[in-house]
Amino acid sequence: MARFASRDHRFEVLCAWEPEKPAEQVADGILLSRGISSAYVVTTPDGDVVVNTGTRLEGDRHRERFEQLLGRPLSVRAIVFTQDHPDHVGGWQAFDDPGVQLLAEASFPAGRAERGLLKTFYRPRFRRLMSGFSAAPAPAEVVDRPAREPEDLVLVEGRADIVVGGTTFELIPVPGGETTNCLAVWLPEHRVLLVGNHMGALYGAIPNLYTLRGDKPRSARQFVADLEVLLDLDADLLLTGHGDPVRGADTIRADLTRLRDAVRFIHDETLRGMNDGKDLHTLMREVVLPPDLEPASGRGPVSWYVRTVWEEYTGWFQHDLTSQLYAVPARAVWPEVVELAGGADRLAERAAARLAAGEAEQALHLVEMALVAEPENRAALDVHADVLDALIARTGGQTYDELVWLETERERTRESYAADPYGNRPG
Repeated sequence: MARFASRDHRFEVLCAWEPEKPAEQVADGILLSRGISSAYVVTTPDGDVVVNTGTRLEGDRHRERFEQLLGRPLSVRAIVFTQDHPDHVGGWQAFDDPGVQLLAEASFPAGRAERGLLKTFYRPRFRRLMSGFSAAPAPAEVVDRPAREPEDLVLVEGRADIVVGGTTFELIPVPGGETTNCLAVWLPEHRVLLVGNHMGALYGAIPNLYTLRGDKPRSARQFVADLEVLLDLDADLLLTGHGDPVRGADTIRADLTRLRDAVRFIHDETLRGMNDGKDLHTLMREVVLPPDLEPASGRGPVSWYVRTVWEEYTGWFQHDLTSQLYAVPARAVWPEVVELAGGADRLAERAAARLAAGEAEQALHLVEMALVAEPENRAALDVHADVLDALIARTGGQTYDELVWLETERERTRESYAADPYGNRPG
């Protein structure tokens, strides 16, 4: 069976923090510093504008890289945050020059505050799903400097322009991206568009409309509307949160059009199926992108985004099982079902047969029931490992978040679940 691994996925390559590498000039007066998310500097005769600042760990090195490439100290006039995530905002203090102006979309403070409310909840989830990212120790100057939230923000409602040194920076809210406070930065004189992670961390992939670590679902319909706005700009150079600059108006238009059409297809086909009376899981199986809209490798399969569209419009109750309305989950009675079926060994045997017939999801349901009832059952653990291997192989190495989840589940089968019962593990 073919083996794929998250460490080989382009997501880990594109998000690697390699502090020894230098900044790059991507256009006249525009510099890129790569990291977990990229930071940019736009130079002008009256000072420098920074677009995103990396994580708290990276900020000082980003600045050092820029200054080494320019051969002079930065004179930061403004910092623009394209969203509220820590890989865009965390390094801001390294660029906090006297009189600097900090700009963000109007709901940015609320987004930051909401993330703070659930730090304890998100931490183990992030560790599990993002374990492949850099764990380099923070520089001493970062450790010694107390972290602060961005202060005295200039909040943007609707489109707004700032002009620094004769260069116009048009700030365009695009709320259908990774956060509802996403901003695109358009430099009309240069025909350069900076979008951060609005389209997701992986250019050319379906945007991560739902993330396994947990976040507010992103709106497919709004994302399509955002892309219409960005397409109308007709950019010659597109700068994203990860990866290489995208050059050429024809290339950019073709890429964004294909992405828009793919997300619109998922959205429209899901709604069409809902109106035809199809249930959620049928649509998760049936909605498949046509070959001309096949995306690059990304974070999750199309079926997850079908579910996201469904729940964007209808919420969590699917109008089929009454038990969905109540606080007792199905697994509360699984031990009784397993006992009636003759024990976990019998279910493991049936799960193995289902797997041999190519029915990995059905096998997974059976073996999960067995493991909730008998967490140490060796036969069930062995079949569970085989099911996970089959699901990993089926990804083709394409869907990063799915791969990481399956890999970590596979690793857990090496030991008994007795101390950490199946179905009740944190994050």
